[in-house]
Amino acid sequence: MSKKRSIRILTIGGAAAAAFTLLAAAPASAETEVQAPSTFTSAFTVMATPDQVISTAGAPAPGEAGATGTFDFRINSDQEIICYDITLTGVTGDYMSPAKTATHLHQAAVGKSGPPRIAFPNPVDQGDGTRTSSGCLQGPFTTGVMNDAGADTGTGFTLAQIEADPASFTGDSHTAAFTSGVVRGQLTQVPVGGVDTGFGGAAQAGTGAGTGSDLALGAGALGLVGVLGTAAWIAVRRRQAQEG
Repeated sequence: MSKKRSIRILTIGGAAAAAFTLLAAAPASAETEVQAPSTFTSAFTVMATPDQVISTAGAPAPGEAGATGTFDFRINSDQEIICYDITLTGVTGDYMSPAKTATHLHQAAVGKSGPPRIAFPNPVDQGDGTRTSSGCLQGPFTTGVMNDAGADTGTGFTLAQIEADPASFTGDSHTAAFTSGVVRGQLTQVPVGGVDTGFGGAAQAGTGAGTGSDLALGAGALGLVGVLGTAAWIAVRRRQAQEG
């Protein structure tokens, strides 16, 4: 016997968001929280800023002044697992979104709007002006948002799509004061696993969820990863975000 779901149309900025409706309950096929896999097929980073935010109409809609965000993603597309380390700094106010969370991966190129494909747990305030969220999710993915065809915007989405065209994806978060987005940034691919550090070693694959394992950011950072370790490198990244 099929389950009944009730839906309602939300308004954003006074205009009806006719293309999006919110599910009263997430489908049974929604993503699950899992441990990090032993290997990853790719890794990506996002430096999110308020000036990159775009409205659903595709017009510039700057987010919160002074806010920044870093989104570090590690993907195993064979197992449909994405691990995430998300840090928001200078973000104030409550989260708000028609999706089931307010922190997303959207399929949207630079300067364009696009549907959410993955909804991540919202970063939690650490008491120092920084909000963080870390973990791993395994698909199939759902967002709680419906498109014009009546399907969840996560339906049919696979992590291989990110690997095929990372520049067409963006990370963002939304608050009540900045419904279009408080910060936003495009994905950039970075090295993953076994990368030569230049100090006679390599940045080895890790297994802890949300620790930043396997992630090294650019040639200039590889030696630092070798000296500090990947967990410390994530701490450096977060401090850089806080310092703007």
